[in-house]
Amino acid sequence: MSTATAAVHRALDAITAADRPEVWISLRSPEELLAEAAALDAGPELPLRGSILAVKDNIDVAGLPTTLGLPLSRRPEPAATDAPAVARLRAAGAIVIGKTNLDQFATGLVGTRSPYGAVRNALWPSRISGGSSSGSAVAVALGMADLALGTDTAGSGRVPAALNRIVGIKPTLGLVPVLGMRDACRPFDTITVFARDLASGAAAAGIMSGPDPADGLSRVAPADARLAAPERPALGIPREEDLGSLDAAARASWDAAIERWAAVADLHPIDISPLLATAKLLYEGAIVAGRSAAAGEFMADEDGLDPTVAGIVRRAAAVTGAEYVRDRAALESARAAALVALGGLDGLVIPTAPGHPTLDEVAADPLGVNAWMGTFTNFVNLLDLAAIAVPFDDGADRGFGTTIVTRAFEDGVALDLAARFLDEPVPGGFADEGVDLAVFGAHLRGQPLNPQLGQLGARFIRPIDTAESYGLYALDTVPPKPGLVHRPAGGASIAGELWRLSPGALGEFLAVLPAPMTLGRIELSDGTEVVGFGCTPAALDGAQDITAHGSWPAYLAAR
Repeated sequence: MSTATAAVHRALDAITAADRPEVWISLRSPEELLAEAAALDAGPELPLRGSILAVKDNIDVAGLPTTLGLPLSRRPEPAATDAPAVARLRAAGAIVIGKTNLDQFATGLVGTRSPYGAVRNALWPSRISGGSSSGSAVAVALGMADLALGTDTAGSGRVPAALNRIVGIKPTLGLVPVLGMRDACRPFDTITVFARDLASGAAAAGIMSGPDPADGLSRVAPADARLAAPERPALGIPREEDLGSLDAAARASWDAAIERWAAVADLHPIDISPLLATAKLLYEGAIVAGRSAAAGEFMADEDGLDPTVAGIVRRAAAVTGAEYVRDRAALESARAAALVALGGLDGLVIPTAPGHPTLDEVAADPLGVNAWMGTFTNFVNLLDLAAIAVPFDDGADRGFGTTIVTRAFEDGVALDLAARFLDEPVPGGFADEGVDLAVFGAHLRGQPLNPQLGQLGARFIRPIDTAESYGLYALDTVPPKPGLVHRPAGGASIAGELWRLSPGALGEFLAVLPAPMTLGRIELSDGTEVVGFGCTPAALDGAQDITAHGSWPAYLAAR
């Protein structure tokens, strides 16, 4: 059976077996899904062909209503077009299977605030799934979808990932277009990805990312953005006094997770209390006015309104313009302070959630438990940071995970760090736009100048070989370096490495490049050309020809 068709059958079987009707608000018919799969199987190879995609029901999918968690009778009209993020995934071969349940108006971190029912946790049905992207996370965790789109304002793309032991990728605000996504608290919302493994999530995030000319919130990475973490990164972690909100089970899991983090990074306790204090601006300050702007139009009709969500939206309507301007100014100051706190660090690792409550505990204290769940997530979008939530299974009977937080546009750094924690290969394709640089000597991995690439946020791509038209010479430099020169007659293929770095980082690299080294076009064995190291002709006077060794490391080993 062909790939996409088989994937649809697997997904339909998983939906039947799971018997979790609260996960879905609408599902496409099997006939429609199988017809789409057959068309994909008959067409060209696509990067996501056969990937089953679930979409949170505050994001438009053509032909399906976008309910926002309201009763279907209140928003029955189907969307005319796909949101750009959805359209990009479908163009890559993903098949949308349906729309998932959510905390109404994407307001909540518990997954219980919906007229379609509380979404139970995928692994422990008496516990919460986490919200507001509850249905999306559970659909992935139970194998009903390979990928799912959520949204994230205060942690909705991260908390459900932790509680259901999957990966949640929250990109820098503006990297993924938000057209076709209903606001929750503009401009602090983004579309997120859930996946069972990092590579799948990163591939989807990469395909969705990129500016849309019609989206006023679209942004592009600055020219000097770092693309990867250094070989031994430095990460901040909360001080003891910042961890008081963790319950006993979460604290035990955190201590175990930190042991794993210590194996891949140098950890530095820092004061995150200003970040935690900033988080309170979202609901306790005037920033909550965005909730009224997003959902206030629905408050006149009580039909199907979740009382907790409706109370939040109505209270938000009382915020004055002066109060909003005041708190936005406070937020700008806090954002600057956060960048100072991260100075000298490659990122921050925090618990994703402070615990994993039961459905009964949320019912007894819906506001208090929800606020607690956002302890370590609320500040991230407010302070314009990127984040990836990774699961951690220490055998406990509840969900837990840690989140890597990085500066805006350093999504690639977070991806690197997540891969190291999960002991998975570093996937490409997400926040990885840059210039490829071929290196052949002292900048190779394990060589003395390689840390320079790490400091610039360069990402190792793969080993390479040049075309068979180059010569290699041992130059008289400190530290010793080879010189690569084009030699059409009597040349050979020389082994090296391909690295990728941002245009700004390449410019910085070139600005301090010492003589006699140069950068120019290098032809690789597959016929492509990249920027690479060479040297001036004068540097070859008296230099030893080491072409026969085929690489700089081979020459060093033979000396």
